[in-house]
Amino acid sequence: MRIGLDMMGGDFAPLEAVKGVKVFLESGATDVHLVLIGDEVALAPLLAEAQLDQSKYSVVHSSQVIGMDEHPTKALKEKPQSSISIGFYLLQNGKIDAFISAGNSGAMMVGTVYTIKVIEGIQRPTISTLVPRDGSGYGVLLDVGINADCKPENLVQFAVLGALYSKHILNNANPTVGLLNIGEEEGKGNLLAQATYPLLKEHPQLNFIGNVEGRDIFTNKADVIVCEGFTGNVVLKMAESIHDMAVRRNIDDEYMHMFDHETFGGTPVLGVNKPVIIGHGIAKSVAFKNMITLAQKVHESKLVDKIRESLVK
Repeated sequence: MRIGLDMMGGDFAPLEAVKGVKVFLESGATDVHLVLIGDEVALAPLLAEAQLDQSKYSVVHSSQVIGMDEHPTKALKEKPQSSISIGFYLLQNGKIDAFISAGNSGAMMVGTVYTIKVIEGIQRPTISTLVPRDGSGYGVLLDVGINADCKPENLVQFAVLGALYSKHILNNANPTVGLLNIGEEEGKGNLLAQATYPLLKEHPQLNFIGNVEGRDIFTNKADVIVCEGFTGNVVLKMAESIHDMAVRRNIDDEYMHMFDHETFGGTPVLGVNKPVIIGHGIAKSVAFKNMITLAQKVHESKLVDKIRESLVK
């Protein structure tokens, strides 16, 4: 398995990216070769200092970097030698099996859609976030930002994608699915929620349990919670603030630590033809290590193939 990693993407790259590679390789990972994409001049001293097993990685030079504030489409067009552009080229041509970046998320999405492309039958790709559940691991919330406005059929596909992710990556045998709403009763909510409910209820591939409310998000009520990206992003940013608040108040609590984005590092783009992992811009070593682990799981579980299979049932 060859996993490509953008070494120049993120606020603390390339140093923290190299540290993350070191942590991953020292964790005893086998059957994984890392393809490190970045400026060789910047990477050489950092890699030398890290004293990594050189048989476990190779470096592909990139002479350009897409900044976090650059326009995604314009940057990809004008910077073909950027680490993100090269990463997608390698993925598209089968030189790597998965691609990870904590860089410009817009460029990652544009690159994904225009090079890797969406799986035939998927209306829109989506991204999710892991939601800490009090005492019982993580749930999945999606969409969390790339689809602010949705149709009911979009939410149904997100539910299917989220359920497959929960089953094959989080090992929930028959994940429950809930629709985020302002009340539990059928018929509650805005026009989108009202139209989506019966579609989820009737879907043969989903273990749909009905509406869930905001107070249910951090509980065991549903393994997968589906909503449009506007609401999902608000919830995501609120969840991130909980960890920041706990740190400021010196609260040392195991559950609060689960809100730290470093714990899971990044999220896969669901509904596209190959594994792409988008990381948080402020990712540090643990996040990079966990993104590599996630890419490994997505590839080994054949999640992309499972999504294709779900479309023909």
